Amino acid sequence: MNRPLPSSRVVGALGVPHLKRLWSTAMAARTGAPVRRPGEARLDRLVLDALGLGLHQTWHHLMSAGPTFEAFEAWVVATVGPPDALRVERLQATLLGAPPPPAVRSWMAAVEAAPPVLTGDDLACWQANGYVVLRQAVGEAVRRDAERAVYAHVDATSDARESWYRGDGRHGIMVELIQHPALEAVRRSPRIHKAYAQLWGSADLWVSADRCGFHPPQRNGAPFPGPDLHWDLDFGEPLAFETQGIVYLADTPAEQGALTVVPGFQRRLPDWLASLPPGADPQRQDLHALGPKPVAGRAGDMVIWHAWLPHGSRPNLGERPRVVQYVNMMPGLPAPE
Repeated sequence: MNRPLPSSRVVGALGVPHLKRLWSTAMAARTGAPVRRPGEARLDRLVLDALGLGLHQTWHHLMSAGPTFEAFEAWVVATVGPPDALRVERLQATLLGAPPPPAVRSWMAAVEAAPPVLTGDDLACWQANGYVVLRQAVGEAVRRDAERAVYAHVDATSDARESWYRGDGRHGIMVELIQHPALEAVRRSPRIHKAYAQLWGSADLWVSADRCGFHPPQRNGAPFPGPDLHWDLDFGEPLAFETQGIVYLADTPAEQGALTVVPGFQRRLPDWLASLPPGADPQRQDLHALGPKPVAGRAGDMVIWHAWLPHGSRPNLGERPRVVQYVNMMPGLPAPE
C-alpha cells in the first residue's frame, strides 16, 4: 500500500512549504509507484521558482540520488544558499491563500504604478496572434553579462567558431545554467515584470528559475537537434491560461533559429483538440501544417507567448549562435487542503 503524501503545509528545517510533498512524490516515483496529483505541477514549479531551483535540475537530483529529505534540504542550500526569508514568508502566504507580506505588497504596488511597457499595438498583437515582442526587455550591460555567462558555461568563445560545437554543458540546444548572478539580473528586469503584469492583469507574479539556450548554426555533424514544434502543456489537465517567454541575448534574425510559433492558435486550440480522433496524441500531429512563423528579435528583446501556441526552435541557418534565456512569470496558487 502506498503511503499518503504529507500535506503541502508540512515543512522541514528550511521552513519551505510543499517541499517535503514534492520530495515524497519523487521518492514514490523512484520506486516505481508514481503518485498522481492533479493540478500540482504548477505548485511544484512555484516552490522551486521561489527557491531559485530549476525543475529539471531538481527532479534529476532527486531521481538519481534518492536522498533523504534532510539530505535534499542540504542539497538545496548547497545549490542556491539558504532560502530568502521574505520569499519563504510570501510563499507561505500564497499557499494559504493569504495576502502577501507588506514589503511584497509595496513592491507590487510600484510595479502596478509604473508606466506600461506594452503599447496598444503590442496588446493588439497579443490578442490576435498570442505573442508579443518586448523591445529592450533588458539593458545592454545586463544582456551582455548574461550572454557571456552562457558562452562561458558551454566553454565557447563568441569569435571562435569551432568552440561553438564542443557541446559542453548542453543537452541539445538547452543549457543547464540556472544559478548565476547575470541570469538573476535578467529575471529582475522591471520591464519584464511590467510586461507580464499587463498580460496577467496583476503584478503578484513569481519569476521562473529556468534554463538558457545555445544553438550554433547547422553544419555537417551538427544537425538541427530540436525541439521542433510542440506544447509544454499537460493535455490530461484542463486547459488554463499560461505564458512563456524567451530573451534573445544576441541578435536573432528569423533564419538564426528564432523562436517559431503558430500565430493565433490560442483561439483555435480547444476546437482543434475536439476535432482529433479519439485517443490521438496532439503532440504527434503535423503541427507544421498549422502555419508556423519565426519571431525575430534584436539582442535584449524578449518574446512572450501564450502557452497554447505550438512553438519550438528551428534550424539555425544563420552565421551566429542563437543565445537565449528562458524567463516566465506566473501568479501563485493556494495549496490543496
